[in-house]
Amino acid sequence: MDDLSPSDLKTTYVAHPDFEGKQHQSVKAHLCAVSELAGKLSKKVGFEKQGQLIGLMHDFGKYSSAFQNYMQLIVAEQTGYNPDNDEGSAETTTSKSLKGKIDHSSAGAQWVFKALGSQLGKLQQQEQTLVPYGLAITQALSMCIASHHSGLIDSLSENENVFANRIKKSDELTHENECIKNADPELLSQAQSLASFEFILEGSQQLKGMFDKFDISAIEHDYYLGMFTKILFSCLIDADRIDSADFEQSCNKPERFKKPDWAFACDKVETFIAHFKPINPIDHMRAEISVNCFQRAQDETGIYSLTVPTGGGKTYASLRFALHHAQKHNLDRIIYIIPFTSIIEQNANAIRGVLDEVNADDWVLEHHSSLEPEQQTWRSKLACENWDKPIVLTTIVQFLESMFASGTRGSRRMHQLSNAVLVFDEIQTLPIRCVHLFNNTINYLTRFCNTTALMCTATQPLLNQLPEQIQPFGELQLPLENELTPNIDKLYQQLERVSLKNLTKKEGWNENEIAELVQQQLSEVKSCLVIVNTKVWAKTLFQALQSKVTDETKIFHLSTGMCSAHRKQILDEVRARLASGQFTLCISTQLIEAGVDVDFGCVIRFVAGLDSIAQAAGRCNRNGKQQKANVFVLNPAQENVGMLHDIKTGIAATTRIFTEFAEKDLLKPEAMNRYFQYYFYERHKEMSYTVKHDQTLLNLLSCNLRNINNTPFTLKQSFMTAAKQFKAIDAPVHSVIVPFNEEAKSIITQLCALDKRFDAVSYRSLLKGAQKYSVNIFPNVWQKLIEQQAVYPIAQDEAVFYLSDEFYSQDFGLSLEVTSTQQDLIF
Repeated sequence: MDDLSPSDLKTTYVAHPDFEGKQHQSVKAHLCAVSELAGKLSKKVGFEKQGQLIGLMHDFGKYSSAFQNYMQLIVAEQTGYNPDNDEGSAETTTSKSLKGKIDHSSAGAQWVFKALGSQLGKLQQQEQTLVPYGLAITQALSMCIASHHSGLIDSLSENENVFANRIKKSDELTHENECIKNADPELLSQAQSLASFEFILEGSQQLKGMFDKFDISAIEHDYYLGMFTKILFSCLIDADRIDSADFEQSCNKPERFKKPDWAFACDKVETFIAHFKPINPIDHMRAEISVNCFQRAQDETGIYSLTVPTGGGKTYASLRFALHHAQKHNLDRIIYIIPFTSIIEQNANAIRGVLDEVNADDWVLEHHSSLEPEQQTWRSKLACENWDKPIVLTTIVQFLESMFASGTRGSRRMHQLSNAVLVFDEIQTLPIRCVHLFNNTINYLTRFCNTTALMCTATQPLLNQLPEQIQPFGELQLPLENELTPNIDKLYQQLERVSLKNLTKKEGWNENEIAELVQQQLSEVKSCLVIVNTKVWAKTLFQALQSKVTDETKIFHLSTGMCSAHRKQILDEVRARLASGQFTLCISTQLIEAGVDVDFGCVIRFVAGLDSIAQAAGRCNRNGKQQKANVFVLNPAQENVGMLHDIKTGIAATTRIFTEFAEKDLLKPEAMNRYFQYYFYERHKEMSYTVKHDQTLLNLLSCNLRNINNTPFTLKQSFMTAAKQFKAIDAPVHSVIVPFNEEAKSIITQLCALDKRFDAVSYRSLLKGAQKYSVNIFPNVWQKLIEQQAVYPIAQDEAVFYLSDEFYSQDFGLSLEVTSTQQDLIF
């Protein structure tokens, strides 16, 4: 039997117990289901049989009597259970005594390594050049199985041959021989049939043939081998989680793997576009850009760029390209990667508006929260989103963490980047230290995974034109002819709607001088946006101007201490006032400048990188209501940017541009290219992501030359070491659900009241709903909130937290003190 009643527990091998007295899931049923799922997922990248084998053998160690004894204890205790924890940890004293004694992932890894390794001698006799690739496949599949609860382990570390030691782990600890004896004969027969000489021969030929098509450096070659491993690992993790979730909630199964009706979506976007009737020069230019994207959507998959000035209709043009391109190449999904959570909901709503609200929930997924805890419980693993919708919107942080962070949470999503269109909105926000990691990843996906990547921005960084000395480390393979905007220089001239005024001065601007400039501009154009570099200045100016503006002017503040629902509420009111011509003043940090659709009569920007200034200019006279509006750039007299490395170096590069170009040319492509040469190229030593002692993540994930190199294995990467040192942003953040309104408070209450046995559907739904009510905070702030007893977990065993009511201000968001006593704290 595949599914077992509780009475069968002592005589048959159980993978997942059922606590409701129905049927347990047998090891055989779980392994066969995961094998089928992993094969289906890995077929997208051409390695279906490899996925089938790792799925079939990933939980082979559950055939051991040690694991089955643990199953009996769990069922007898009726306790909370994480079936995918190698440590066998649980909440009660009896089952906790087994912690650290049960390893159920090494047995399958050892079996696969021996079965495939025994074929390598024959492979060497047939074709010597295939042996490194045969060994890479053998090692990669074994590593995926050994790592499927921890995240990919190192092959080598500084002091240890980690993978070899795992494969050599004693049978007393892995129970491999006992599992071979106990396993269902049909399952072993299927595994032996898969692990044939033809399997290793064909896989080696395919892997070698892929790489031989391109002129790649040694670093790129080894990085690609790591990517091959990581994508197979992703297929295994997702297949395992899907089957586990479907065992708990079988009603999910019919919703899996539905192919999007791209023809329907293309009809929707064309109907939507047809309603736009150009009435001014800007509208005509937007239409021309959109038409070009529509025509180029029929081109082959690959890497493209869309360089459009702010306000040029980039969102709809890129959507039109992506939908028609997905239909042309029968792709699975479109993933928008956006720099800030502040514009995800805006873009998602724009896409929903195209598709009609009635269909939107079936099509669009927003994933921009850090609510999923780093240390996952069984509950959160089941509920974790895996980007399984036709159109996904996420952040660059989530994208980078899916590629490079530790654990299995983000890794689960990685395979979804294959057979897809990836639209990178505002690509200039990519962290400098991630350039080579990003370039190599995108090159692999577009070369070998039937993926298209579209780089969108008004200020295109030169990822495909790196200095010659660092090109072997990874340069984006973006051909110049793959630019989707015809005649960029002419377009920028036609879409020029602002005049940039350099008001920087030696002594800098003090608070009163800035306030006077703001008041003057408000009196002339009725609306003004002030964008600053630090939260300290945002607070200072907001408080200084509150008493100085006229009664008919409403002043707003935007802060990352506000949840996205709060920011949306403010932006909706700001847009309404701007549309009706009311006096409006907004003080914001840079969160507003990349892609937020607002149209102010004047923008004042603290000096920063020229790309940031150009983005800020895009919030001014966006729809061409004025013949030419003003964007003022000034330098505050005192500003602490010493710890803000990107801003500090950006200011230095912008200062050079100010001396070399006339004001009328500062926003043109020539000036921007020169800026990126100063800002970008002069930081080329940072692009490999240095961690310590001149070690880089690029090295750890490719040749790994600095670690012990006396290994016979092809894969030398330190996957786990690199993952633990990777941070998408400069400091890790915690996420907390805040009580912004009654809906947020209701979600918190429901999460706290969930039944201990777990309602996966409700939990997933509540976490999804909580995304727009969450705030990301840095460790120092988190620690102060803990000390104030301002945050609480939703349950004793959960790492999802909520904020106490009195620490959230309706004016400024999250506060470190009770807001009734100090309303003006801004973080």
